[in-house]
Amino acid sequence: MKIFGRNLYSENKATKEMTNTITCNELWQRISAFLRNNLSEQQFAAWFGSVTPISFENNELKISVPSAYYSEQFEVRFKDLLNAAFNKCGYGDVALIYCFNMVKGEPESAVSERTSDMSSVIMRGSAGAAANPFVANAPKAFDSQLNPRYNFENYCSGESNLVARTIAQAIADDPSNKTFNPLLIFGPTGVGKTHLIQAVGIRIKEKNPAARVLYVTARLFQSQYTAANHKGQINNFLHFYQSIDTLIVDDIQDLAGKPDTQNTFFYIFNQLHLNNRQIIMSSDCAPAQMDGFEARLLNRFKWGASAELNKPDYELRRKVLMKKAAQDGVVLSPEIIDYIAENVTDSIRELEGVVASLLAQATVLNTEISLSLAKIAVSNAIRIRRRQLNFEIVTEAVCSHFKLEPDTMFTKSRKREISDARQIVMYLSKKLVGMSFKGIGNRLGRTHATVIYSCNNIEERLPIDKELRADIEAIQAALTSE
Repeated sequence: MKIFGRNLYSENKATKEMTNTITCNELWQRISAFLRNNLSEQQFAAWFGSVTPISFENNELKISVPSAYYSEQFEVRFKDLLNAAFNKCGYGDVALIYCFNMVKGEPESAVSERTSDMSSVIMRGSAGAAANPFVANAPKAFDSQLNPRYNFENYCSGESNLVARTIAQAIADDPSNKTFNPLLIFGPTGVGKTHLIQAVGIRIKEKNPAARVLYVTARLFQSQYTAANHKGQINNFLHFYQSIDTLIVDDIQDLAGKPDTQNTFFYIFNQLHLNNRQIIMSSDCAPAQMDGFEARLLNRFKWGASAELNKPDYELRRKVLMKKAAQDGVVLSPEIIDYIAENVTDSIRELEGVVASLLAQATVLNTEISLSLAKIAVSNAIRIRRRQLNFEIVTEAVCSHFKLEPDTMFTKSRKREISDARQIVMYLSKKLVGMSFKGIGNRLGRTHATVIYSCNNIEERLPIDKELRADIEAIQAALTSE
């Protein structure tokens, strides 16, 4: 089972006195009763019907949920309602812990993870309270801010990320080898940069739990620097970052145009590099394309290795879909996987989002995941690319459907089959291509008035002429298909 997250709800004095007088089943029954009263029966059944209480001790209630998606949705959709439920039952100080397997039916896929708003580097003191990482007497143990799901086992390999993954894994397997120091992973949004750089940190921590590995976004680094500067704690700030063994900075491009923060990062970078500490960064572009950075800092970025993550190719997209489906316990047919992989092409994040959307829709609607449901999820997530239509393409499609030569559209023939096909060309050129009546007339050697008449004639016949309607639907399907 997987411990997903713990969320401390507002403190209630009665909690500690009551914790030992109620079982986990009894507490969950009370919580469930409150949820039923505030949700529709369908909502409760869809989201909470499969939840099972596991244990209740030390002010921690562990519940089993089907997958990571449920726990994430509880945090997004039902956090306030759960908060109210715990307070209503007199247990406002209880920590709620979600448990599930990463891959359905495979206990060996269990990992540990907790939710966090990532707003600060959280360190734990001896009493368990959050400690300031920049004060002189800060404890040595600290939260590396790594997401356990972002490991190499969950990272799908393909041609588009082969070089970057190979270098990242080499660093993770042998941190003492500083051939690739620093490492800069760059590429467009959603291609897996954050996952890959965190996977390095997770592997290093697995091999050496005592290693001081820290993942931080550039924006968070900027906020910490500003706060430390305001409080006169710059020396403590520098001391903290110089103590890191492996520093992982995400979205380094966000430091552009911030010279003071860049100067501080430049100093930290030099000290870490001088002391053989590993530096890993991600960016949305290569160092040569970064604007708003001091030349000396960009020069440091080029010292080690830069590796690009390209948009995922078709085979990698299929791998991502199959792995995500397995993790969420979703059954996707090959037909559905192929459809999503063919249409969602830019981002791994979008692929995972489509699977999550499919699970949500199937759960709420209490239905099997079908191709039609997948098409809805894809259309909601992205704009499916269609080939650019023009007059010639429309004409060819109409003639192909009626088995006519395209040249016949430009003749003065009044044969019924040719006349009807010509009017359909006019109608679809207006509807699908957006041509003007005059433009269509010029292409066909007809007057502006003739084109208007022809389009109106088709529109009037469509509701009553089933054969015409079927012909036009078939032609449109051929034109708008991939």
